[in-house]
Amino acid sequence: MKKLYILAATAIAVAACVQSKDSALQEKVDSYAVVEVSSPLYDALSENDKKIVSLFRQAGEIMDGLFWKQTFGDKALIEALPEGPAKEYALINYGAWDHLDDNKPFIEGYGEKPLGCQYYPQDMTVEEFEAFEDPHKLSLYTVVRRDGNGALKTVWYRDEYKEELDKVCALLEEAAALTTNEGMKKYLTERVKAFRTDDYLASDMAWMDMKDCNMDLVIGPIENYDDHLFEAKAAYECFILLKDEKRSANLAKYVGLLPTLQTMLPCAPEYKTFVPGTSSDLNVYDAIFYAGDCNAGSKTIAINLPNDERVHAAKGARRLQLYNSMMAKFNKIVIPIGEVLMDPSQMEYLSADAFFWNVTFHEVAHGLGVKQTVNGRGTVDEAMGSEKTTWEEAKADILGLFMVRELIRMGEITDITAEESIATFIAGIVRSVRFGSASSHGKANMMCFNYMEDHGAFTRNAEGKYVIDFEKASAAIDSWSALILETQANGNFEFAQKYAAENASIRPALAAEVAKVNEAGIPRDIVFDFAW
Repeated sequence: MKKLYILAATAIAVAACVQSKDSALQEKVDSYAVVEVSSPLYDALSENDKKIVSLFRQAGEIMDGLFWKQTFGDKALIEALPEGPAKEYALINYGAWDHLDDNKPFIEGYGEKPLGCQYYPQDMTVEEFEAFEDPHKLSLYTVVRRDGNGALKTVWYRDEYKEELDKVCALLEEAAALTTNEGMKKYLTERVKAFRTDDYLASDMAWMDMKDCNMDLVIGPIENYDDHLFEAKAAYECFILLKDEKRSANLAKYVGLLPTLQTMLPCAPEYKTFVPGTSSDLNVYDAIFYAGDCNAGSKTIAINLPNDERVHAAKGARRLQLYNSMMAKFNKIVIPIGEVLMDPSQMEYLSADAFFWNVTFHEVAHGLGVKQTVNGRGTVDEAMGSEKTTWEEAKADILGLFMVRELIRMGEITDITAEESIATFIAGIVRSVRFGSASSHGKANMMCFNYMEDHGAFTRNAEGKYVIDFEKASAAIDSWSALILETQANGNFEFAQKYAAENASIRPALAAEVAKVNEAGIPRDIVFDFAW
């Protein structure tokens, strides 16, 4: 009888443990606010355009599967999980590791996420890779595999993922045949060639010229954030976007101001010699589909592409603001954070319009500063090494705010005040800091927050609420901008690495505040329900 009691007690304990884990995972699932993705712009499309969009979605779903292969491996392992919060959260994160908790595993049986995901052999050492002599080993568009003898080899994406890419190419060719927009037709045609050759320059150039289309498709291997080993491999993703013509028209004038804004940067002249292209595109869209890298964990609300510096020099870049996604985050996350953390007297400064402008010019800021170091260390990216993305995102954070402030002073932005842009920026940083330090964006956010705090941009009152000193905040904007621009222009990797190690972390006071925000049940991010 005693043995039966022990067995019963053990079963109860196991059940309680499972229930507890399920409850904790359900909280994680619930930390993503579900947003039904729809747009009145979709309803206004012609039947032919809806057919094109349907083809884009089919191609995007293939991109989604390819990203699963790249970042996790066999998606069937996740699909085999029983229905419940573990499976649901794994689908949000494209695997067993939590994007918003420094990639910690949340499913039993999985250890730490491999730094190189599935882009490299799991048993490969850094020393082995460094000794591997192949000119394409750091290409964005190759994976590293082992040959029959166990030696390392590179395989081009076009070969590694040929079956899926052939299907994507067929879908895009069908869409190209349907579209009546010549810019879109050329882009799709060139993108098909790119998938088959792993040479994306011509298609990026064609995409830069596609400025009069009512829809857009961002598709392919694009960002390298997923590769935490060498930041060398591009991850597949897809956005389907519909252009908001009215809001886009309101942004058109700012492209011509980019060279002027570059000269106004608060740094030494030699750190701002690059002349931004004025053929850059600055437009507003509703996003109706995300897939792959951009859909994993926290969701992208603005796009700044292409990444190819050859395109930047020739044509600039396109900055696409995803308005419906942006407003969903502001309303569901930023405003509630302000209500928890900010002095009530300063809540009036939280503004949806300011959030829009700050995010918009974050993307514009990527095109400012310099691309080549001033001391012969090569490109900024080469010199900054593993710190390049963190510091580039920090630059975009603070220079975006700098530009919004200056455009307000110039009378070019008239619907918000500088105080609104600064207050909304600080609340927005807390939103982003909750993503943790696993990503370069998260590290950049933490450096910005800590710098602003250290330089008196805000203090905490007796109730622990933020009180912003707008004069000191403005001075901090200038000095932090100058430090980042100088570090990049000199390619000062050693300083960048040391500074990030000391400042790209959540300090105890902020950790307590983030815990307070979490306890209030405020979502950390959003997850999409594609309604069409």
